[in-house]
Amino acid sequence: MALQHIRNFSIIAHIDHGKSTLADRLLELTGTVSPHEMRAQVLDDMDLERERGITIKAHAIRMEYTAPDGLDYVLNLIDTPGHVDFSYEVSRSMAACEGALLIIDAAQGVEAQTLSNLYLAMENDLEILPVINKIDLPNAQVDVVTQQLVDLLGVSEEEVLLISAKEGLGIDKVLDAVIDRVPPPPTSDDVPLRALIFDSIYDQYRGAVPYVRVVEGEIRPGMTIQMCANKKQFEVSEVGVLRLNKATVPVLTEGEVGYLIGNIRNVADTSAGDTITDASRPCEAPLPGYREAKSMVFSGLYPTASDDYEDLKDALEKYQLNDAALLYEPETSIALGFGFRCGFLGLLHMEIVQERLEREYGLSILATLPSVEYRVHTTGGKTVNVDNPADMPDQGLIEKIEEPYITAQIVVPTEYIGNIMKLTKERRGVYKNMEYLDATRVDLHYELPLAEIVFDFYDRLKSTSRGYASFDYEFLEYRAASMVKLDVLLNGDAVDALSMIIHRDKAYEWGRELCTRLRKIIPRQMFEVAIQAALGAKIIARETVRALRKNVTAKCYGGDISRKRKLLEKQKAGKRRMKQVGNVEVPQEAFLAVLDIRSGEGAVV
Repeated sequence: MALQHIRNFSIIAHIDHGKSTLADRLLELTGTVSPHEMRAQVLDDMDLERERGITIKAHAIRMEYTAPDGLDYVLNLIDTPGHVDFSYEVSRSMAACEGALLIIDAAQGVEAQTLSNLYLAMENDLEILPVINKIDLPNAQVDVVTQQLVDLLGVSEEEVLLISAKEGLGIDKVLDAVIDRVPPPPTSDDVPLRALIFDSIYDQYRGAVPYVRVVEGEIRPGMTIQMCANKKQFEVSEVGVLRLNKATVPVLTEGEVGYLIGNIRNVADTSAGDTITDASRPCEAPLPGYREAKSMVFSGLYPTASDDYEDLKDALEKYQLNDAALLYEPETSIALGFGFRCGFLGLLHMEIVQERLEREYGLSILATLPSVEYRVHTTGGKTVNVDNPADMPDQGLIEKIEEPYITAQIVVPTEYIGNIMKLTKERRGVYKNMEYLDATRVDLHYELPLAEIVFDFYDRLKSTSRGYASFDYEFLEYRAASMVKLDVLLNGDAVDALSMIIHRDKAYEWGRELCTRLRKIIPRQMFEVAIQAALGAKIIARETVRALRKNVTAKCYGGDISRKRKLLEKQKAGKRRMKQVGNVEVPQEAFLAVLDIRSGEGAVV
């Protein structure tokens, strides 16, 4: 296929603005999917994606289309995940394209993630095609949203495409606009191979299968390729293009999108953003933009039954074959036993991993409180990265602690500005600026500690704005902060699974709340149980679970009072001895209730 007849494009949108539905209509109109194969969200092949209505894993598919002028075109749709956790994968998918369809819901208008993905597309110099979807809805505000796009992109109203992906209205105009307005891939002279990996999957029979966009040169079976990031070499056994199923081709030339198979055993060797080159004739420099996936949120995953530890270990090993962004290492907890410390791209990534492990491998998993990675500078001049409260050095050895900050973008109707500002102030947010998108919507910019948003920030944001606020963020830098380690003690013994690193100003509030919740959950023992929250050696909160009491004086009727006192003193001494040697059994339900801070009523805020 001649380069002039190839179009590589992606679809970017906020969650639930109709990205997957539009992709379905494009596949139908081009005949890529036959009617008996067609189903809703055809590119979302995970049950979890269908249930949540989001794209978790990027997809790519090749469509062939005959334009009104009679010429045949190849359209490579490189779909992208829709959530902020996967923004790096989105940027790499965009780097494989020359254009992007910007989908806006006619009823919702421009939202935070829309702007974030739009800026990513602009950074990659993509041709932006604005599309307003759901124009058939009764509450559609086509004129208002069109004006938003005109102001945002500087386009004319005629350039904005009006469609209803659900009803199939205007889809042919979208295809024509892609052909007319998205430029073909650039040509290059006789230069070494450079191909961008924008995604990869794992096949249990054929190993890791990278999805590539060939920027320069060509890939053929039999040639030896080299990864620019790790210098590993592999022999290509097969190349092909991505239809609904993989289709083998003799060669992938510049401008084309496809896959290659080369006995690659580890998905980590095919990192998104890496450059593939010819081992016998390597390129001078890799394609720009590559960076290693960095975990932002950390949590411990433990089996609820200790006998399932080996099963969890096997499940994590298999899962990591498909998701190189998941990092894990073994750890032990006095309270929870053997488990793993896992690093995730964000909270959604954490939820997805936990849910897929439980569904696909039949496991019951307990996740500890999510935390972020802190930089701890000790008095000895060392710098230690701490993502587990149990690894925090003693307070006397700490010179300062730095925590990660993010830049947050919140798009919200103007009547909720006060609520959002109050919420961000509670979360130690630093106000930067505010821009009015139109008369009714405002774009707020804040700098926030990452630790303040990994708990229930998103839920609070939605509740304070009645669901209208949208949120997006990206990592900014590390800053010094007054952070302390909060321990929970049961009869003087620290429960490591409940320890947390928290800002000093919030330590007392959290300590009181945790002690109160634990008092309601921990069952009464034959001895008194003291529940304490401590900062180092300083106790900041305490609750007590009263002992069960047997009425030892019930058999005494009448007689001298000293006999009853003697029995009560004997009982008291026995309880004192029991308290010294007895262990407090913390039920699994207590950890679930305390650690699952998203569970409605008892949420710590």
